[in-house]
Amino acid sequence: MKLAAVCQSGLGTSFMVQMNIQNTLEAEGLNLEDFELSHMDVGSATPDAADYFFIESTLETALSNLPKEKIVLLNSIIDADETKRKLNEILDKNNILHTEEQSKG
Repeated sequence: MKLAAVCQSGLGTSFMVQMNIQNTLEAEGLNLEDFELSHMDVGSATPDAADYFFIESTLETALSNLPKEKIVLLNSIIDADETKRKLNEILDKNNILHTEEQSKG
């Protein structure tokens, strides 16, 4: 699965979100080799660049070229808990077993 973090310039903020995604995947007991993580600027975000794009909600209109089902809106791009919650929703939606899912049963 390809996951991308997108910000206006594709530098610090999107890299921080990428690190939050990576930390969550590791905490959920998943193998990072099963995921392709990247960060990019708004202009580089094309529909085939990732399966899901994590973006700050204010950038939604700038990314109208992306399918809505691929966009994960973050109200606070620095909130690691929000990123974790939304990433876990994606994992559940794609039937990817992870720590929280395993502990439910």
